Amino acid sequence: MGELTLVLGGARSGKSTYAEKLALQAGGKVVYIATAEARDEEMAERIQKHQAQRPSSWQTLEIPHDVGDYLLQHPLAAGVEVVLLDCLTLLATNVMLAASPDPEVVDEAGVETAVNAEIQSLLSTIQDSAARWIVVSNEVGLGLVPPYPLGRLFRDVVGRANQQLAQAADTVVFMIAGLPMPLK
Repeated sequence: MGELTLVLGGARSGKSTYAEKLALQAGGKVVYIATAEARDEEMAERIQKHQAQRPSSWQTLEIPHDVGDYLLQHPLAAGVEVVLLDCLTLLATNVMLAASPDPEVVDEAGVETAVNAEIQSLLSTIQDSAARWIVVSNEVGLGLVPPYPLGRLFRDVVGRANQQLAQAADTVVFMIAGLPMPLK
């Protein structure tokens, strides 16, 4: 069974930097799973900056959704010691948009089912893996209640996904202002 570390925090809390340091400290072969999609120019620039910061020895897989299914069909190469998934929040967003592409007509049950299936598939893949997994996610429950239904649904499904991963994780770290606070 793979070891799971969940790194949670708010925007610009240092989650990704901390997760990357954990992966470097673990040593060995690292696979980085990027879930972001370049839907606009600003996001494309962010992705390029993230790519430039990562060690060139790391293999990057761009998997915006169906991570577990993808890895079933394309197993990790032998010798992979660390898998860093950044981030669960964007993974959930991508699944939500695929399940309910019209923000004016949100299929709440469909979104909940799709995100839950994604998380269960991911957890199954982690469990069947010999690698150490580091998953980055935003803590979305500390802010204001979103004023629109899709925002509230997003907060709810990401919050539940974080709970599922935290329950399964060996280690959970909450990042605040670049400082890691161990929770589990």
